[in-house]
Amino acid sequence: MKNPFDLKHFKGDLFGGLTAGIVALPLALAFGVSSGLGPSAGLYGAIFVSFFAALFGGTNTQISGPTAPMTAVSMVVVAGILALNDGDVSKALPAILTIFLLAGIMQIGLGLLGLGKYIKYIPHPVVSGFMTAIGVIILVTQILPSVGYYPKEDAEFVGQFKAAAEEEILENILREEVGEGMLVLEDFSETIDRAEHVTEEEILKESKTLASKEASGVLGAVKVMPRALKNINWIELLLALGTIVIIYGFKRITTAVPSTLVALVVMSGIAIGFDFGYRSIDQIPGGLPSINLSIITGFSLGNIAPYIFTALTLALLGAIDSLLTSVVADNMTKTKHNPNKELIGQGIGNSVAALFGGIPGAGATIRTVVNINAGGKTRLSGMTAGLLLFVILLALGPVASQIPAAVLAGILVTVGIGVMDWKGLKAIPNMPKSEVAIMLVVLVLSSLWNLVFAVGIGLVIASLMFMKEIGDLSADGTTVSSLDDDNPWEDELDFTESLKKEVFIKHLDGPLFFGSAGDFQQKAKLIPDKASVIIFRLRKVPYMDQSGLSVLDDVLVDLCARNKKVLLVGLAKQPSYMLRKSKVIPDLIPEENLFDGIKECLASLTSFKPGIQGITKRSKKLTFTVKK
Repeated sequence: MKNPFDLKHFKGDLFGGLTAGIVALPLALAFGVSSGLGPSAGLYGAIFVSFFAALFGGTNTQISGPTAPMTAVSMVVVAGILALNDGDVSKALPAILTIFLLAGIMQIGLGLLGLGKYIKYIPHPVVSGFMTAIGVIILVTQILPSVGYYPKEDAEFVGQFKAAAEEEILENILREEVGEGMLVLEDFSETIDRAEHVTEEEILKESKTLASKEASGVLGAVKVMPRALKNINWIELLLALGTIVIIYGFKRITTAVPSTLVALVVMSGIAIGFDFGYRSIDQIPGGLPSINLSIITGFSLGNIAPYIFTALTLALLGAIDSLLTSVVADNMTKTKHNPNKELIGQGIGNSVAALFGGIPGAGATIRTVVNINAGGKTRLSGMTAGLLLFVILLALGPVASQIPAAVLAGILVTVGIGVMDWKGLKAIPNMPKSEVAIMLVVLVLSSLWNLVFAVGIGLVIASLMFMKEIGDLSADGTTVSSLDDDNPWEDELDFTESLKKEVFIKHLDGPLFFGSAGDFQQKAKLIPDKASVIIFRLRKVPYMDQSGLSVLDDVLVDLCARNKKVLLVGLAKQPSYMLRKSKVIPDLIPEENLFDGIKECLASLTSFKPGIQGITKRSKKLTFTVKK
């Protein structure tokens, strides 16, 4: 077995890891800010996910860390729980990190259960619509910080929520009293006393929380966009536009140096050097990161219960993101990744990151490609990238804290544009209408409503449409014809003329499952009473589910009750197992009525006399007497 830590590639791994780490730095900070937990959360996520996913994962050259899709779902988690905790991050953090930890544990479980190989079956229209929605969400929500507009700092806008804030505070007081067992309706004095002690600062804080909630997401950003455009901070806008121009423009000069890093350094240097009155990112704490014990001490099942499905979505999304990147890495390095081991590695990385307050991540395609191109060969490269970010955290935390927020917003705008599935959007005119519908449903619902539910709905619609298509194909391939018809199959031509009018053949094409069972039953009714022998040609039926078995059993019972001789030809392995397990064979159809090919089946009928049936007595639904 090839050693994944082969030191003969150390130089390439070192350069690959360093280069990937440099590329990851600005994105980690930007994703942390976008998530709502601050730049340090993005940096912690990049450090621990990169290191541990590389150490325990199944793709040697994979570079992991916060990604756009994972951050978009994390935003939903953070915003939802912050709203339940009056916008107080310290109060909301235990529940947020617990959900991130749960997502990591779920990924480990997916890997241990060997489910990595099934991720590839998620329909492309669902993935395409979701990825484009991620781009739309990031792009639209980053317009506000790009123009220097922050809703909770707009006094006029916040003032609109004063009445709602007072109502919310009063409801909280009433809930507290109910929790204490007080009979509110019998004595309002305590309620009034508590209400009188509410300060203007508390009302303002609650108003800001409601204002931020109102302006969150795509719809919220669109609602406040007119106010944002009337209150543009031109310094912030120029910093964001300068960042975007450098990112796209520098790529035309060279790709040897990451344009994102160049934009970060240049625009931050200009802002700091000319002492512009810009808004910087939140302070990045110095020193070693510590385990967030509040995950344990502040744990509450009630706080995370509504987000269990969101945690599962994070786990599945991270799995898809990572394994798609693994495929890219395989194509570039001519290697083969281990999908289940990769999921375990990603789960460990996300779990450790959550313990230290980091946002979740996944395999990052761009960073992985950069690593491979720079010489990365083994998992040491991914570990090196994590260590580099750790050193930057320790040495340059105070410097990084001076980065303008608008610069990171500009970086995220380019990320939003880049993550959209432009190839899929351009292919819409040539795609089947059903796939276009799925993609657009997921895109619209993800952008305007809920990422988690949108993916679930997309999967359900895609599954239903797929089953309908397969059912229609199976029904189209199912025919009933007499040997006396003008268009028999070529291998059905050589047969005794006297029996042609009495022998009918039912051809089946495709799986017999719940999607096609109804059509099969309807076409079985076309078999005329004059038929003495019915041959079921099943060579093209590779699969039969319980619904298909039940319908087939009904049809066979009916035919046998009508004293028809039923022969089965070309029975495949799985349908044969189903029929034998349910005792259809041999109780209803005896072994001598089974044939591998049509020729031997027809040969068995040369001595057949109408009215003499060779079928045994059996049916769980109907008992009939053998005609003698």
